Amino acid sequence: MDISRISTCTYPMREREIDYALRVCAEAGFTKADVWGRAPHFSEDQSQCDWPALKQTAAELGIAVANLGTYPGSSFIADTENEREAEMCKMKAAIEGAAYLGARSIRVSPGHGEDPAIVDRVTPYFIESAAYAAERNVYLGMENHGGSIAGNPEVVAELCRNVNSPYFGVIYEPCNLLAIEVDYKQALDTLGDWVVHTHIKDGTWKAGEYERVHLGDGDVDFVWVVEQLEAAGYEGDYALEYEVGNIEPVETGMRKWYERFTAAFN
Repeated sequence: MDISRISTCTYPMREREIDYALRVCAEAGFTKADVWGRAPHFSEDQSQCDWPALKQTAAELGIAVANLGTYPGSSFIADTENEREAEMCKMKAAIEGAAYLGARSIRVSPGHGEDPAIVDRVTPYFIESAAYAAERNVYLGMENHGGSIAGNPEVVAELCRNVNSPYFGVIYEPCNLLAIEVDYKQALDTLGDWVVHTHIKDGTWKAGEYERVHLGDGDVDFVWVVEQLEAAGYEGDYALEYEVGNIEPVETGMRKWYERFTAAFN
């Protein structure tokens, strides 16, 4: 695996300014970052985020923006056409932001709720979104997690088939699937053709309770994940998503994750 395809998320530092977050990423050894999609890290609204300043800061630190952890699409299930049109404007702004910053992909949301009926409601809007994204060479991915149809591999695969664009798919997140007791390996069999980006973290179930742990200390076989995706021809990045600040501060723990991950492939 090409080590240059490793990224990390600024999300655990979402309460700090983006220059601080990117500096921590760089000091941990990363050359790419998944930038959280809300202020003060990024916003589709340029009155809340200085895109040129963000681009300059990333360049000065030697960090490429791999993905924007944005949320457009959540209101495609809204009751009024005005709300849905406003959400499409937000979607297009996020895509433009990714293109400007050189990000390969953005995170999108299929809305809240796990009712499969959502698929038919949001399909036309994601078809339009994917066409717009394709023109700018930006991929759109729904992150696997509970609380939306993205946590149901069969249902989200149906949406992907309906949209039928190589620029629309899922952010494969095995640990999020583990947390909601979905078999992440079986899910990859279902979603493999639609994976546009990947998040990696770790967790485990103990005495009926789920807990997050350091990378390599839990039940996610990240080596298996990478090997399966590489064998399938996956060309996206692997973002290490450090969410165990309760165990160790990100300023030191993120470096440990980088070393554990890269050591597994050397």
